[in-house]
Amino acid sequence: MIKLKINNLEVQAEEGWTILQTAKFYGLEIPTLCYNEGLSVYGGCRLCLVEIGEPPKTKIVSSCTYPVQEGLVVHTDTKRVIEARRMMIELMLAVAPNSKTIQDLASKFGVKQVRFKIRNEECILCGLCVRMCREQMDGRAIGFQYRGYKRKISTPFDIRSEECRLCGGCIYICPACQLRCQGPQPDTAICNACLTLDPSCLDYYDELQCWMYDAGRCGTCVQEKKESTAREESVSKT
Repeated sequence: MIKLKINNLEVQAEEGWTILQTAKFYGLEIPTLCYNEGLSVYGGCRLCLVEIGEPPKTKIVSSCTYPVQEGLVVHTDTKRVIEARRMMIELMLAVAPNSKTIQDLASKFGVKQVRFKIRNEECILCGLCVRMCREQMDGRAIGFQYRGYKRKISTPFDIRSEECRLCGGCIYICPACQLRCQGPQPDTAICNACLTLDPSCLDYYDELQCWMYDAGRCGTCVQEKKESTAREESVSKT
């Protein structure tokens, strides 16, 4: 067994496990989008970023691809990690603003603006459909083409593949194929209809303080502390 620390908790992991697998085993939530337990890991969406190492020498890695190591120190929700995840959500929103999955992620992480040009390409290149077709449906009908800004997913020669059985597996797993929920119709690329309160403990402690997330996600612990301090000061003045 490999011993490591996640969020200051001493944990153990099996040889060959990734940080994400270890965190999930202990009930610690790390957001993912291109990851699926039934498919090979890809590490393309970068939502599962975590911070490893001890200050000042820390770095950001994708938890779904990074293997656990003896003595590894991991933090899943530092301010640096949260800001990186918010940036990735902004980028994905600019590409596929009509995805309910990505809109929900924006609300969950408090993303309130999109600072990039809206492209409406409806494909974030997460590779889920490619892996689903190849690994689960044994179709191999679609794949990646080109590189850089020209990169896309399509069939060979952009014509209907003879390998495609119209099973719909690619559409089923695609996070960008979902339409926006039947709620407010915003003029901008971001909805925020389901916006949750920001975790205010990030500003105080530089890291979430509740690893079960009920309090840490909404910031009630810091808010209650501030209100209690305000009440004590008010009483002392009177």
